[in-house]
Parts: sequence; C-alpha cells; structure tokens
Amino acid sequence: MKASKMICPAVALASVLTVLCFVYSTAPMADSTQAAPAGSKPHLTHLPPTPDSLTFCGERVPLGNQATAEAYDREMIVNTFWHSNTILIIKKRQRFFSIIEPILAECGVPDDFKYLCAIESSLQTTAKSPAGAAGLWQILEATGREYGLIVNDEVDQRYDIRQSTYAACRYLRQAYARLGSWTLVAAAYNGGMARVTKNMDTQRQNSYYDLLWGEETGRYVFRILALKTILASPADFGFNIDSTAIYPPLRYHTERVDTSIADITQWAIDRGTNYKSIKNLNPWLRKNTLTVNNKAFEIMVPDTD
Repeated sequence: MKASKMICPAVALASVLTVLCFVYSTAPMADSTQAAPAGSKPHLTHLPPTPDSLTFCGERVPLGNQATAEAYDREMIVNTFWHSNTILIIKKRQRFFSIIEPILAECGVPDDFKYLCAIESSLQTTAKSPAGAAGLWQILEATGREYGLIVNDEVDQRYDIRQSTYAACRYLRQAYARLGSWTLVAAAYNGGMARVTKNMDTQRQNSYYDLLWGEETGRYVFRILALKTILASPADFGFNIDSTAIYPPLRYHTERVDTSIADITQWAIDRGTNYKSIKNLNPWLRKNTLTVNNKAFEIMVPDTD
C-alpha cells in the first residue's frame, strides 16, 4: 500500500470555504423586492385633512371650487411630506415670528403675511435666491433701496430682520392701496403689481382664484395657505414636535451706533461677545467695518447673563 498524505487542517478548512462560496454564489438568490403578503400594509400614508373653511387675511378661500380645492390640496401634500423643510420652519417660527408679528401689527398689515415670509425664505436669515433676492423676505436689491433699505458693500439691510420687515410692510400697504385685496397683494409680492393689474384687466376678473397665472404665482398663495394650516396645528399633520425642541426666541439687546466702527471684531470683544455672535444676529453687516454717515444703526448684541 501507498502511504496516505497528511492534510493540513488550515488547508482543509480553506477548501471547504471555497466550495461553500461557490455554492452560494451560483445558487439563485431570494427576491428581496418581492411583494408583501396579501392584506399587509407595508407603508401606511394618511392624506392631510381638508378644512371646511379657510381664509387669508380675513378673505374667504373658495374651497367649493374644484380647481381651488385641488391647488390647495397639492400644496398641503407637498408641505406635509416635505418633512425636513416644514420641521425646520416649525422649530424656527417662535424665534422669528416674535419679531415679525409686532411689526406687522404696527404697520397695519394682516398677521397672515408672516406665512408669506416663511415660504419665501424658510425663515433662513441669510437666504439668497439665484435671482438675487435676499433675506427673510427675499427682497431684490433695487426693490430694497426703493422701499428705504441701505444696500452697499458694508451694509445690506435686506438681511436685517426688523428693517426688512418694515420695508416689506411698506410694499404690502402700497400694493393694497392699489389692488384692494390682500390675496392679490400676496400674488403681487411674487409676480409684481404690474403683472397682477395686467392679468385683471386682460381677463376681466378681480379675484386671485378666478385668474389664470403662471406656474409660480398660481401656486404662491396656496403655498402660504398650506403653511398657515399646518402651523396652526402641526400635530394634526404628523409633526409631533415637543415644545422643548422648538428654538427659543433670540436673547439680545440693541445698541444704537452713530459713529463709524473700524473693527467690528474688537467692538464685539469690548462688549463681552465675539464677531461670530454679532454676525449671526446681524447678517446685514457684510464686512468687519461699519461706516456711519447721516444715519445711525441699531446692532443686536447677544445677552450674556
């Protein structure tokens, strides 16, 4: 007889693993995307409810009209399931609405326009559109200057929470004097007063809901209405956000500045804070310097106590 060869255990194990790998690699794989068993509900989605009645600035929304109802329904679905954006607006609203609401009231502008501000910028103070609109209210540079804002290399008050809100109110009041409807005013904020009056004259209608618009302006008011509905009761639309998760109002005091600042960084340090904190509260400060000519500025300074 021939003597049998000794087989190393490690080699034997490797051979077995090789065979197993070959078997599994050639065997048909189970279909991981196969249909769920009959009767199961792998993903249950609830559509947002439609209210019985709805208003914007006290003006009735004709939800009985099918086209109006469907346009509103579209924006409700988009904003209900655009979770990241809507959640962030819910978390930020207390912070910015607490500043915006008193100014709207002071200027005689309906409170519902805070929702217009929210859809314009998603309440991002540094938001800027591809067209160059900037700040919470997304104001164009020329429009900002027209309505009293300073826009230059050092200062851009379109990013100033308070001053931009006052400028927006001046526009809204002027548009209302011309159009006589707050709903049309909202449309004008998006499309311009000239376009709104042209549509009214051409189509011989005076209601936003009876006028044919381009895609953006045609959705614009309904986006505002959808956000107003959701923010009135977020939990009804699946946004169960604990009050402790809501961003608190900004804690600050204002300091009137009537002389130029050569170094805002040092100015901040002298007040027990830093450049970053000053810039976060005052994104309208575009450089590390501030030149004061004939108009004083108010800088928001964080409270440190």
